[in-house]
Amino acid sequence: MTTFEKPMPVKTPVSAPFWDALADHTIRIQYSPSLGQYVFYPRILSPRTLADDLEWREISGKGTLYTFTVAMKPVSPHFAADVPQLLAVVQWDEGPRFSTEMVNVDPVELEIGMRVRPVFFDYPEHDVTLLRYEPDPAG
Repeated sequence: MTTFEKPMPVKTPVSAPFWDALADHTIRIQYSPSLGQYVFYPRILSPRTLADDLEWREISGKGTLYTFTVAMKPVSPHFAADVPQLLAVVQWDEGPRFSTEMVNVDPVELEIGMRVRPVFFDYPEHDVTLLRYEPDPAG
């Protein structure tokens, strides 16, 4: 059986502060004073205002499960050993939504609106840390 190395994210000058924070097991995303909101994905100008005022700020990373799907077929051969995959979108308490994967949970326990907390997965061989989520028993 052929195995494939999983694709990993590539750090860019714009996204580097996000990836560097994950390496420290913290989450930093951009905040726009002109918009008065946090924004995600990393970008150069604030959405809607197009202001050059984006600041990197640390957030808790806690949030709610906005939506999910249980993928019984791998999205590509790279993930064949990972099914079922619990693909999810988390809405951070600070506002933006984040596409991720749920871990440390049985698929039948997943509920839209449940509280979740971040889990950091280090891949030192790729110099990257990935952000996943698990149920937050503290709510």
